[in-house]
Formats: sequence, structure tokens, C-alpha cells
Amino acid sequence: MGLSFVWAMGQNRVIGIDNKLPWRLPSDMAYFRRVTTGKTVLMGRKTYESIGKPLPNRRNVILTRSTDFEAPGCEVIHSFDEVARLAEKEEVMVIGGAEIYKQLLPIADRLHVTEIGESFEGDAFFPVFPMEEWKVVERTKGIVDEKSIYPHEFVVYERLSKS
Repeated sequence: MGLSFVWAMGQNRVIGIDNKLPWRLPSDMAYFRRVTTGKTVLMGRKTYESIGKPLPNRRNVILTRSTDFEAPGCEVIHSFDEVARLAEKEEVMVIGGAEIYKQLLPIADRLHVTEIGESFEGDAFFPVFPMEEWKVVERTKGIVDEKSIYPHEFVVYERLSKS
């Protein structure tokens, strides 16, 4: 139970450009699938629209202010209170975008981040947060090959305590 974030970012905190990822990193996509499959994923409307369909083998929940927004195969919610209620019952995996991350970071419990050892052009950034509130509980070096060309690490952080 709780609120977990899943994202990848470059050294300059870039997470997207034009509502897309600015890199191709198949090992990150595999990691994302592994940590989110079978769970509830929460995303903003723009993130959903960039994906274009519900993610398979997951409960898809979209957070939007738009009261008439509908997405076949997804649940739509409209408030952070609804997010908090969901996270009381199960682990909710927050998958973007930048504004959702920023708004929900104060109540997040766990962070799954793919830290890419490269900077990218972008228009969406992961918010800066106080690292002293978090501890690394897992760090795995990603394999660099002809398909996943950027150096990267999969890092899991847990919050030390909520204020």
C-alpha cells in the first residue's frame, strides 16, 4: 500500500519533450513493465494521451480536472483525495506527468527512477526534491548495449519519514 513513483530522467532532470520520451531505452521500458504489471498505474490526462491506450495487465487510473473526460478501459478520478484513498488500499504506481509528480511528491512513499547518465533537450522536468528525506534501498546498473545506448541505473528510494 502507498504511493510509488516510476520515471526515467536524464542528468538534467528532463523527463520528456513534446509529450514523448527524449530517448529510446528498451531496458528502461522492460524495468517499467516489471515494476508496474499487475498494479494500479496513475497518470495525468496528457500522459494517457501520449500513450494512447490503457496499459495492459494494469488497472489504469487517470487523474484530470476535466469532469467530462473519458478513456475506454480506464478509471477517471478528479482529486488528490481520491488518489490518497486509493493508496490506502493498494500500491499505486504514479507514472506521470511532471505536474502530477510535483503535486503528489509530498505524499509519495517510494521512488523507482531510471537515472540516465546523459542530458537531454526537453520541456518536462522531474521536480527537485530534498534527497535527505529519502534513502536508497536498491541500485542496479543497467546494461548498455546496441539497443540501450545510454549509461543508466535503476534506483529505488524509500522515504525516511513523512512530515
